Amino acid sequence: MHGGNLTGYYYWPATQPVHANGKRALVLVLHGCGQTALNDVINNGDGGFNWQGVADQYGAVVLAPNATGNAGNVHCWDYYGDSHTRTTGHNGVLLDLINRFKNDPQYEIDPGQVYVAGLSSGGGQTQLLGCLAPDVFAGIGNNAGPALGTTSGQIGSIPSGYTSTTAKNKCLTLAGSNSSYFSTQIASAMWGTSDYLVGQAYGPLNMESMRLVYGGSFTSASVTVAGGGSGTQHTDASGKLRTSQIAVSGMSHAWPAGAGGQNANYVDNTRTSYPSYLMNFWFSNNLRAGSGGGTTTTTAAGTTTTTAAATTTTSTAATTTTTAATTTTTVAGGACFNSSNYAHVAAGRAYNSSGYALANGSNQNMGLNNTFYTSKLRQTSTNYYVIDSTCP
Repeated sequence: MHGGNLTGYYYWPATQPVHANGKRALVLVLHGCGQTALNDVINNGDGGFNWQGVADQYGAVVLAPNATGNAGNVHCWDYYGDSHTRTTGHNGVLLDLINRFKNDPQYEIDPGQVYVAGLSSGGGQTQLLGCLAPDVFAGIGNNAGPALGTTSGQIGSIPSGYTSTTAKNKCLTLAGSNSSYFSTQIASAMWGTSDYLVGQAYGPLNMESMRLVYGGSFTSASVTVAGGGSGTQHTDASGKLRTSQIAVSGMSHAWPAGAGGQNANYVDNTRTSYPSYLMNFWFSNNLRAGSGGGTTTTTAAGTTTTTAAATTTTSTAATTTTTAATTTTTVAGGACFNSSNYAHVAAGRAYNSSGYALANGSNQNMGLNNTFYTSKLRQTSTNYYVIDSTCP
């Protein structure tokens, strides 16, 4: 794979795209300092960041470039400072790479399903690209990355006087005339509670700054995820889920790959899977891909959600709900089933294979077979089910 002067790798999924428009999602994944695409992100030997199974589940194309040059003396991505344009430095070659895939019809990329995620300096670069090119990226995933405009010497803690408003203003300046695209962008952050390399406070600050950029009022809901993660999701006044911030208990500075991923060099396979969480977050809440976006969410069985009052002058008492439900909707093209993977297997719509749930008939990989991971299945014929993100 080459984009500008980039080298790296891409993964072509073994499955067809799941979106009703027949187009594929494109995911740009950025390594951290001291890592490489081959050894850490896409690694056939140990799974790396663990994107391949998730790419197969959604029929998504994954790009894993190597950082050019030697920023920070350990091949970091150059997110530092405020001097950024769309045509220079790492920004230029990464956007060029995206355009090469997006504009080539053989890859069948949906421009409304282009995403970026990264660890550490890759997380900082993710935050930067999401602000610099909101017209390109429908969603971002910042894993333990610093804030906009900070320096390499400020990774350990938020600089004095730097607030979410500071980050918001920097983001809007970067976007310039493309600021209107923030109305259809969503953002996620994840970090470890034992991360003492990059300040843990950057995660909440980055997400608060994006809510300020997106504008309006938000309702917060506390969530927990399998693997020891907990945090907050924020829904806007229209009922759209816009930001997610999750701290992974006991994890140090690392990419949470989940079972099947690498467990070395700033990658942790003993906790939650950020690729699985992130793709579900992006696909379920996409605001650009037509009917593929969704506003109806069935919470995974056993997951506790606490909904707080919206950030307006109106105060509403907090409520706590626990859901263990399967949503069934009959629409043109076959019945839809929205439930946890465990419930799908129990109901005979899918089967267990080495800990993963596979849809009956199509054999599409739905992710881990447990109560946390949810999937939307459409029945197209007798005992034949396909993953369909357009299901309610």
